[in-house]
Amino acid sequence: MRRDGTESDPDARWLALGLHSAFVLLLGGAVARLLTHEPYEGARTWWVLALFLSFGLLYLVGQLWAAPPGAGERPTARHLWWLGTVLALWMVLLAVEPSATWCAMPLLFTGLHRLPVRLAVPLAGLLVVLVVVSEVRIATEGFNPNLVIAPIGLGTVATAVLVHSRRQTERQRRLVADLVRTRGELAASERHAGVLAERERLSTEIHDLLAQSLSSQQMLLQAARRHRREAPQTAHTYVDEAAASAERALTEVRRFVRDLTPLDLAEDSLVQALRNLAASEGGRRPLVEFRLDAEHGGPRTLPDPVETALLRVAQQALANAREHAQATRVVITLTCLEDGSTVDIADDGRGFDTRQPSSRNRPAGRGQGLTGMRRRARKVGGTLTVETAPGAGTVVTVSVPAAVRAAEERAS
Repeated sequence: MRRDGTESDPDARWLALGLHSAFVLLLGGAVARLLTHEPYEGARTWWVLALFLSFGLLYLVGQLWAAPPGAGERPTARHLWWLGTVLALWMVLLAVEPSATWCAMPLLFTGLHRLPVRLAVPLAGLLVVLVVVSEVRIATEGFNPNLVIAPIGLGTVATAVLVHSRRQTERQRRLVADLVRTRGELAASERHAGVLAERERLSTEIHDLLAQSLSSQQMLLQAARRHRREAPQTAHTYVDEAAASAERALTEVRRFVRDLTPLDLAEDSLVQALRNLAASEGGRRPLVEFRLDAEHGGPRTLPDPVETALLRVAQQALANAREHAQATRVVITLTCLEDGSTVDIADDGRGFDTRQPSSRNRPAGRGQGLTGMRRRARKVGGTLTVETAPGAGTVVTVSVPAAVRAAEERAS
């Protein structure tokens, strides 16, 4: 691409083509006048004709060899040398052949329009003065005011257009620079927000995958330690359950690293995953029961993000009931209706006061609890509510409307 940007801007290419065409036409008209209106003077005529051809050739070659600077750039030494040579040759032609006068008009645009305004305006004024002097010098019918007014008027218009074009280009260049900078800042902000969101998501996933599993293993191993002398068989059972929990957690972690899909959902539906969650707690306190309440023949398949959120909330609520509520019984209910899907986790534990800070809401050293469950629900467009009171148990409910479910399905 040329430094002046004409290859990437169709309008700039058409403008340049028009200006170069005007120069060629005016130069051709000057040469035609030399050959038809001036008396043939042998060597002088050929000498002046050679000057015209050199002038035209230098002008055209300079468009490639000494292209004008781009917007906001300083002119190169080559461009300034070319422009000075072209203007000097034009002044020589003006002295020997006044028909070269109007070749100055394209020079105002093609030669001067990329120069700094403080340099272009004086040069344009000099060209206009030379045109006026040349026109007055060859006048044959007395003084004609138009010979002075017309060049000045045309020069003023050309200079005004030149200055306006330069300032407009500079404003556009600054605007584009501001837009590019703003886009860069917005992209950096979005990347930062994405990093924070990803860290938050990974924190929640790791909490659900590892913290719950390790907590369960810790409880099983503590129970095995208590029974290892009086009931060795029971202790072995607890150790086997802890080993199975560790193996399952390891499988979950490997799958998490691969594609972050919960193992239960990868192997079964949400219904079966919740049923397995309840069955895995069999024989230990609290006793866990799963119930399905579905209209029109059964539950419908939900998008993966929605199923993942519902399962993770159920796992977290069950872990809270087991670790903090001293519950003896938990009921997990999946309700599938036309207007959405809901999972309720109800326990008969000690409950808590939602108006006061609670270790169950944000256990020391954990930092997830209900906050993490609410965050999961919001990410899939759902809501999470908690109904509890001291001594009255707790019901955690997560609901996802059908509209959100349909949007997730379309997106996937």
